[in-house]
Amino acid sequence: MTSRSSRTSAGLTNRNSREPSPLHRRGIRYLNFQCGEPLLHPGIHNLVADTCAAGIKPALITNGWLLPQKIDSLISAGLGTLLVSIDSHSMAEHERNRGLHGVGKRIQQGLAMVRRNGLPTIASVTMSRLVQYEALPDLLGELGFDSVSFSCPRRAPLGSSSMVFSPDSALIDFQTAELVPAFEEIKLLKKRFPVHNPTAMLNDVQRHVRGEPEKFACVGGYKYFYLDWNLNIWRCEAWGKPLGSVFDFDRIPDCRDHCDACMMSCYRDASVLMHAGVAFEDAGAALAAGRVGEAARRLFRRTIPQSLGAVLEEGRHIRALAGRRQHQTNGAELQQRAA
Repeated sequence: MTSRSSRTSAGLTNRNSREPSPLHRRGIRYLNFQCGEPLLHPGIHNLVADTCAAGIKPALITNGWLLPQKIDSLISAGLGTLLVSIDSHSMAEHERNRGLHGVGKRIQQGLAMVRRNGLPTIASVTMSRLVQYEALPDLLGELGFDSVSFSCPRRAPLGSSSMVFSPDSALIDFQTAELVPAFEEIKLLKKRFPVHNPTAMLNDVQRHVRGEPEKFACVGGYKYFYLDWNLNIWRCEAWGKPLGSVFDFDRIPDCRDHCDACMMSCYRDASVLMHAGVAFEDAGAALAAGRVGEAARRLFRRTIPQSLGAVLEEGRHIRALAGRRQHQTNGAELQQRAA
């Protein structure tokens, strides 16, 4: 492994100490490796293994080009979930957009190997002009995906070191009148193919697009974090400055200011699904402190049944992602450079 990989592993595992890793101490039980292409990192299988050793379930998102060569070692290392980026309902259009002729066959081969080992396979699709939603299930089924997760388009530069935006691409340049119906198409797609985005989340993002009051506060900086390649912890990719180093995670305070500034799907999905659990946790703390009225107010908000409904709606997906381990709430995303 490179020196950067070794330092990353130290942040994950605390190898030279019997103490839990900084991430584990903070309650992180799920970590997703992403951006640019994690499979180019020479030590990715060691990072996945170290994540498992830290008691955290690893996931990884890839373009799929190197899947046939890499997937066996990743599964042996303990990979828990595989996500593959898909840009279109048409594989020819996807390969043209990616500049990777033949990547469809590689994705299909890799997914077959993953499915034989019983791991969840998720298509990660950014909402764009390349996607015809009604035609998407045919391609995803042919490739071997279990389900799909949609990402909202992001044109404005992010405040963090993340590069998951494109200010110049016409493919994600939507007007409100175009985006709102697109979310309706995703809701309809749920009848034909498993979709990870809860309906309550899609409804809330539609409110965001229309400039209406939103119902669910983001858990970014509280239950969900972004960890960059320099091992800085961020509230989320959209935030303007890091909260601190992962090695100082214990001293970083929770961010709970009910932010709804962006529509990044991974945070939005988690916020809706965790909303009821966070309310129960807060109500328990209020009861322990003798604040019965506050506890009741937290438990009887109208958003609680909506969050519980989202958990029921996504229950099968959640169980698949949790695997044999107990499902935990806190999560993080780790972006890695190919070092």
